[in-house]
Amino acid sequence: MSQVSFGIATAPMQVGYPDLQRVWREADAIPEIEHAWLFDHLMPIGGDPDGPIFEGWTLLSALAAQTERLRLGLLVTSNRFRPPAMLAKIATTVDVVSGGRLDFGIGVGSRPGHPLARREYEAHGLPFHDTKTAVESLAEACTVIRRLWTEDEPFDHEGAHVRLSGAFGNPKPVQRPHPPIVIGGRSSATLRVVAEHADVWNIPGGDIEDVVSRSALLDRYCTEIGRDPATITRSIHLGVSYDRPAATREAIAEATDAGFRHVVLGLPSPYPVGVAKWVAEELVSPSA
Repeated sequence: MSQVSFGIATAPMQVGYPDLQRVWREADAIPEIEHAWLFDHLMPIGGDPDGPIFEGWTLLSALAAQTERLRLGLLVTSNRFRPPAMLAKIATTVDVVSGGRLDFGIGVGSRPGHPLARREYEAHGLPFHDTKTAVESLAEACTVIRRLWTEDEPFDHEGAHVRLSGAFGNPKPVQRPHPPIVIGGRSSATLRVVAEHADVWNIPGGDIEDVVSRSALLDRYCTEIGRDPATITRSIHLGVSYDRPAATREAIAEATDAGFRHVVLGLPSPYPVGVAKWVAEELVSPSA
C-alpha cells in the first residue's frame, strides 16, 4: 500500500489571523504534516453568523509566503465565486509565491440546502445558478484553467458558460505541467467531472459506507472513459476531536483501510497551544 499523507485544515472563520499564522508556521516545521488547507466561504457557515471570516485565496497567499515546506490549498474553491480565467491567474500567483507548493482545490460551490452558505451569494451580489448549470460550469472551468496554465499562445474559448477572447496566462505556474487539481464533492454528477479532470478527489468524511460507495462509483466513471481509477488519489476530510483523539484515530483507520491515502484533519478553533505537534503525536504517528 502506498504511504498515507496527512494534512490539517483550518477554517478561516471565528478566528484571528495571528492564530492561523501560529498553527501554519508550527505545522510547517513538523514533517509528519505534509499539507495544510483553508476553505472558501465569504460568510461564516458555523458559529456566529456575523462573526469574522477571511477570504480564502488572499489568506492562502499570505500563509504561502510565511511557510517553506507545506503543500497548501483551498478545500475547495467555489467555482461559483470567481470567473475561471481570473481564478487561474490567482492560483498561478499563489503557486509562484509558494515556490510550487499549490494543490489547486476546486468544486461546484455551496450546497443549495445549506442556508448559511447560500446567503453569501446575495450578500456579495453573486448569482447562484442551479446545480446542473453549476456542475457543467465546473467541468468547463477546469478545461479553461488548464489551458491558461499550459498553452503558449493566446486562445479564444466559446463555451456554454465561459467565453474568452485572446486568453493567455503569463507567468505560468511553477509546477509543470500544472498544479495538481483537487476536486471536492460527492454527487454523481460531480464525480463524472472528477473522473475527467482531477488528480485528487476529496470527500468529507462521515458515513464510511457512503464514502466507499462513492469511491466505487468514481472507479466506474473512470473505467467508462478509459481512465485508470488508480491515477486519482482518494482524499478525505475528517473532523478532529481534541477531547476524543481515539475516535479520530478510528476514523482515520477506517478511511485508510478503504483506500484513502490523503487525509485532511479539520482542526476546530480555538486552536490549543502546540496543536500541530499534538496532531503529529496523537493522530498521525499512531496511524502511520
